[in-house]
Amino acid sequence: MKILLSLFMVLYLLILTKLILFKTLSITELNGHIIFSFNGRYWGSHNFIPFKTIFHYLFLADVNTSIRIENIVGNIIGFIPFGLMLPLLSKRFSQLRSIFIATFCFSFTYEVLQLLFELGSFDTDDMILNTLGGIIGYLPIKLFYTVFKKNGTIYSQAQGQ
Repeated sequence: MKILLSLFMVLYLLILTKLILFKTLSITELNGHIIFSFNGRYWGSHNFIPFKTIFHYLFLADVNTSIRIENIVGNIIGFIPFGLMLPLLSKRFSQLRSIFIATFCFSFTYEVLQLLFELGSFDTDDMILNTLGGIIGYLPIKLFYTVFKKNGTIYSQAQGQ
């Protein structure tokens, strides 16, 4: 079971990486982004202020609703599988705090890669929404273990094996 889940996690991470880092790049265009450069114009297009983009999309943006949904909800949904699979793969991630830290660090890694290699824009709000997605993914696992642990179902099944 863990092998199958591990394969799903690898597939998920590959798809997520493609969607976040290489969403607009083909393999031939990738070469120009591998070299780090300091381009002042590029560095000014990022958001380092928490909730700035979220607030903008919710209340100020004069953009299509589908773009708003894609930006906000997409960042949440994209990380739900991470929060769902991680505690199933390792007991180290059985607590909300560990899922919070792991998801935040994972999201931060993507954001820094986007910043350094000009693969997108660094956005603090993406990290907030991604981390929320990881936590949402963790909640059904926590609920499942809480309900079945109270009933003794998991404990009694483990003893019977």
